Amino acid sequence: MAKKKYDFAGWATKANMKCTDGRTIMTGAFKDDDGRRVPLIWNHRHDVPDNVLGHADLEYTDDGVMAYCSFNNSDNAQKAKALVEHGDITSLSIHANGLIQDTAKNVSHGVIREVSLVYAPANPGASISQIGLEHADADEGIIYTGEEFSLWHGDESPAESKKEESEKKSDDSEKSDDETVGDILETLNEKQKKVVSYLLGEALATDEKIEHNSEGGEEMKHNVFDKETHSNENTLTHSDQESIIAMAKTSNVGSLQNAIRIYEADHDTELSHGIDSIESLFPDYQLTKPGAPELITRDQGWVGNVMNKVHKSPISRIRTRQADVRNKKLRASGYVKGKKKKDAPNISLLTRTTDPQTVYRKDSLHRDDIIDITDFDVVEYQYGIMKMNLNEEIAMAIMVGDGRAEGDEEKIEETHIRSIWNDDDLYTIHIDIDIAAAKKELQGTNTSANFGENYVFAEAIVNASLFSREQYKGSGSLEFYCTPHLLNQMLLARDLNGRRIYNSVTDLAAALNVSAIHTAEQFEGLTRTTKTGNKTKKLLGLFVNLDDYHVGSTKGGEITRFKQFDIDFNQDKYLIETRLSGALTRVYSAIALEEDVTAASVAGSDEGTQDHVG
Repeated sequence: MAKKKYDFAGWATKANMKCTDGRTIMTGAFKDDDGRRVPLIWNHRHDVPDNVLGHADLEYTDDGVMAYCSFNNSDNAQKAKALVEHGDITSLSIHANGLIQDTAKNVSHGVIREVSLVYAPANPGASISQIGLEHADADEGIIYTGEEFSLWHGDESPAESKKEESEKKSDDSEKSDDETVGDILETLNEKQKKVVSYLLGEALATDEKIEHNSEGGEEMKHNVFDKETHSNENTLTHSDQESIIAMAKTSNVGSLQNAIRIYEADHDTELSHGIDSIESLFPDYQLTKPGAPELITRDQGWVGNVMNKVHKSPISRIRTRQADVRNKKLRASGYVKGKKKKDAPNISLLTRTTDPQTVYRKDSLHRDDIIDITDFDVVEYQYGIMKMNLNEEIAMAIMVGDGRAEGDEEKIEETHIRSIWNDDDLYTIHIDIDIAAAKKELQGTNTSANFGENYVFAEAIVNASLFSREQYKGSGSLEFYCTPHLLNQMLLARDLNGRRIYNSVTDLAAALNVSAIHTAEQFEGLTRTTKTGNKTKKLLGLFVNLDDYHVGSTKGGEITRFKQFDIDFNQDKYLIETRLSGALTRVYSAIALEEDVTAASVAGSDEGTQDHVG
C-alpha cells in the first residue's frame, strides 16, 4: 500500500497464530478487507464518540492484515498519540464479526469492524511496528508486545511472554513496560472483582456453536467487558423485543432462546443484545438422571412374580401321572349272601411328558462404542436388557404362550413349555362370560333399570370366577392375572345410586376370592382359536396358583451368559440362554376366563390381536 501519511502502523492481526481465546486466524480470512477504512477505537469501547481516535486503513498480506492508522484532532486522540509515540501503548486488537470457523476454531472468514489500541493483544502478532512515519518505506521504533494475555477473550491469567520477529529484525529489541494483569486486578474493589470473575467464568464455560453461513453466526470480540456493540443495521428496538417475547410465549416455540434464533433467521440479521453472545448465558443441556439411560419397558412386575412363584425342579424331563377315580361306577357295593361279588371298572391313568427347549437372547456391541461410552457400563447395561427380555419371554410362554405362529423356527413350542391359557381342558378350566346374560339377570323384570356397563361387566366376571371354582382341583390360594383395563373397569363399577361397588383392589380380590391381583399389559387383546368348533376366544384373565406349575432345568441349563469377540467386524457378541421345560402338574389347577368374540372376529373388528391356537 502506497499510503502517503499516517501516524503509526502495525499488524492488526497475524495469520496462523493462535489467539488467547483458542482461535487461529487462517491465511486469507480477512482478504476481503484489503483497502477498507475502519474506525480506530480506544480499547474496543464503542459506547461514546470520544473513544473514536481516528481511522485505520487496512492492507491484506499473506502474513496478516496491516493497519495504517491516523489520529484525529480530538483531545482523546492526541493523548493516545502521545502514548503511542512514547512507547506506552504497543498493541493493536480487532473487533470482527461474520466469522466462519470450524470445530477446531480455525477462522477462515470474517469482517473487521474496527481496530483498537489496547494494553495487550489477543493475537500474539498484533503490535505497532511503525511510528510517526511520513512514508511507508521507512523503519523506526519497531516494538513487539511481550504479553499474550487478553481480557477481551476471557483468559484468567497472563500467558508467557512471546516475541515476534519482523522481516528486518534489529539486534536490539525492547520489552513492554505495561502493567501486568495482576497489578490491574489489585486496583479493583471486591464488587468489581466478582464481576470480572463471573464474566471470565461465563466465557470459559461457553460451548460456542458456530453457524456456517454467509452472514456468519458469531462475533469475535477481544473484550469481555464491552457492554454493547452498536450497528446501524443490527439494532434491537422495543417493537422487536415485544415480537420476540410474544413469539417465545407460543407453544410451538417454547423458549426465549428459540424465539431469538427464529427472529434472526426471519430478519436475515444478527441481533445486537444488551449482552454480547447472549446465547452463552443460556445453560447447557444436562441429564436429569446421569448414567445409563432409563428404560421404557412393558409391565415387568408380574414377570418377576411368575418367575419367583413357579415350582422349580432340577429335572428337565417332566412326567406327570394321575389316576382318574371320578367314575361313578367306582363305588362300594352291598353284598348278598350267595351272590357273586362284581369287580369295579378300571381306574383311568392319566400321564404326559414334557421335554426341555433352549430359550436364548443374542446381541452385539461394537468395540468402539464400548470404549467411547464412559459414563456407564454399557456391557452390563446390555446384559441387563437381555436378561429382562429373556425373563419376560419365559413368563409369557408359561402364562399365555409366546404368540408366534406354528412352524415359526423361533417359536417356543407348547410341547416344551406348556402355556396355562392354551393347555388342555383337563389342566386348565376354560370359562366363558356372558355379558348379555349378566345384564338380563341383574335387570330382571324392572325394564327401566339402567345398570352401568362397568357394573354389569364386573358382576359377570365375579360370577364366572366363583362358579368355576366348583371344578377347581388345584392347591393353595389362587392369584388373578389380568389386564390393567379389566382391573380398572371392575374398580369403576357403580350401583344404581352411583356408589362404587369396590373401594379398593383389596375389596375386589376378596370378591373374587383370590390372594392377589396382578396386572399384565402384555395380555391386552390376546385371542386364541379353539381346536374344536373353530371359535375365537378373547383372554380376560387367569386364575392360578403357580406352585402347581413346574419349571424343570438340569445342571447347566440355568440362565447362563456368554461373550465372544468377532475380530473381523470388531464386535463383542453376547448370548444369554437357558434350557428348561414347563407344565401344570395337577389337573384342573388353573382357570382361564374368556369372552367369545367369534362374531366380532369374523367381522374383522379384532384386527391386530395376537392369535393363539389352543
